Amino acid sequence: MHELSLVLSIIEIAENHAQDAQSIDEIEIDIGQLSAVEMDAFEFAWKQGVKDTRLQNAIKIINRISGKGACFNCEFEFQLQNVYDTCPQCGSHFINILRGKEFKVKSILVS
Repeated sequence: MHELSLVLSIIEIAENHAQDAQSIDEIEIDIGQLSAVEMDAFEFAWKQGVKDTRLQNAIKIINRISGKGACFNCEFEFQLQNVYDTCPQCGSHFINILRGKEFKVKSILVS
């Protein structure tokens, strides 16, 4: 389960950026739908990982970023549900993923 290592990395980022803060009140995370993060496993790992950290009582906001791709052959842009989707216009498998693989801490609110 790589979700636990993702959570531990988020905790490390938050703790490093909030060194002088008394508490972390809120954290906002962007997770793309094509990023291969299993959300149920992520939630479980989050509950376990943040115990006894400054993120334990923080509000967690997760923004799910939808997938979008562009066909290399016909340049048609379309919504992607999976990384292996084909172009709905020409059927090509050569797709440039424009959005949906994100995984980043967007903001941290501290006090």
